[in-house]
Amino acid sequence: MVKIALISCGAEYSGVYGEILKAAKIVGADIVIPEANFDDIKGVCDEFGVEVKGGDLKLMMARAKTAAEKLSDVDAALVATCFRCAEGALVRNAVRRYLQDARVPVVVYSFTEKSKAGSFLLRLEALKNIVERKSLLIRTRHKGLTAGIDSGSTTTKAVIMQDNKIIGAAWMPTIDIIETARNVFEKALEIAGIKSSDLDAIGATGYGRYLIGKFLHADLIQDEITVGAKGATFLANKQEGDATIIDIGGMDNKVITVHNGIPDSFTLGGICAGSSGRFLETAARRLGVDIAEFGEMALKGDYNKIRMNSYCIVFGLQDLTTSLAAGARAEDVAAAACRSVADQVIEQQLQEISIRPPIIEVGGTSLVKGLVRALREALNMEVIVPQFSQFAVATGMAFVTSGILEETAYEYKSRVSG
Repeated sequence: MVKIALISCGAEYSGVYGEILKAAKIVGADIVIPEANFDDIKGVCDEFGVEVKGGDLKLMMARAKTAAEKLSDVDAALVATCFRCAEGALVRNAVRRYLQDARVPVVVYSFTEKSKAGSFLLRLEALKNIVERKSLLIRTRHKGLTAGIDSGSTTTKAVIMQDNKIIGAAWMPTIDIIETARNVFEKALEIAGIKSSDLDAIGATGYGRYLIGKFLHADLIQDEITVGAKGATFLANKQEGDATIIDIGGMDNKVITVHNGIPDSFTLGGICAGSSGRFLETAARRLGVDIAEFGEMALKGDYNKIRMNSYCIVFGLQDLTTSLAAGARAEDVAAAACRSVADQVIEQQLQEISIRPPIIEVGGTSLVKGLVRALREALNMEVIVPQFSQFAVATGMAFVTSGILEETAYEYKSRVSG
């Protein structure tokens, strides 16, 4: 069983601990609290570069050190602190960097006493798969004929791959999860010119992965973090070395750092839908244009001419509406909306990871040109948007699924020869 270290400022003494254990049990992982003694705590502030008063935060760093130095038997780490504690946030980030440098897969989380198991499920599942399915993720070439279906919160995508190439791709808005998956899968097969019976294997991912995985008799079901990272690095031809992946989704956002195509840290969510693609869609409707036209419109605008200071989707739209009523240009409003989303992603999520170039932007919002420009300007870094960027997660699912064909064949040969 994959062992995930819980490195925190005292979550094990709070009500949230039971929720973490519940989530770990659901995904099939084991939560471990690394051992540390008094000598481990001496000098830990200097080593981590953070001076703190609290003994619990010093113990947190000492436990991270034992995990990084392999003195504790752990495979990955969940670093968690209370969201109210500013000092804890500083330590959380320092611990995350320390573990990353030691090549320990890590995710950070800011918890409350009301945090439930559902908040930890995807995070723990992804950590487990990074460790348990590394052999599938480390491959750099796709073989065979496979399909990947991504059941997202707003759209469902399907990709057909044959010997390292995409031969069919389709998407539809997610309505009924199973019916949408069926239709988009059939559409992708039609574009590829094949039948489902021709496929070697099928993989399912996304919010509805278990439901559609059962319906389609999927050979592999996997989280969208790990397969999304694989799809993004494959499409951008960046499977070797480091990269940072940004996926601004319809409901939440994902930022993932990878090394050789395998995630080593990631962050999910955002304070409000004002930092997601949903805000851009709503702003586009307010301007009476579709999302593609909205992106082009933003390229012609100047965000500096619009005042926006809210993280909330409702108040953000109020700012835009007020600006329009005052005579602002639609182009400037579109540019301001894109810049607002970019700034919020940077302020809320990029603070929780160590940005490592190149930056690869994927997901449906990667096609909103104004948003890509906003990220590029806000970060002052190049942002790669590869072909098929909106299909990155489905592509990664199809890619990773091909690995089970080789592993199954290897296991079969081993049994026969053994």
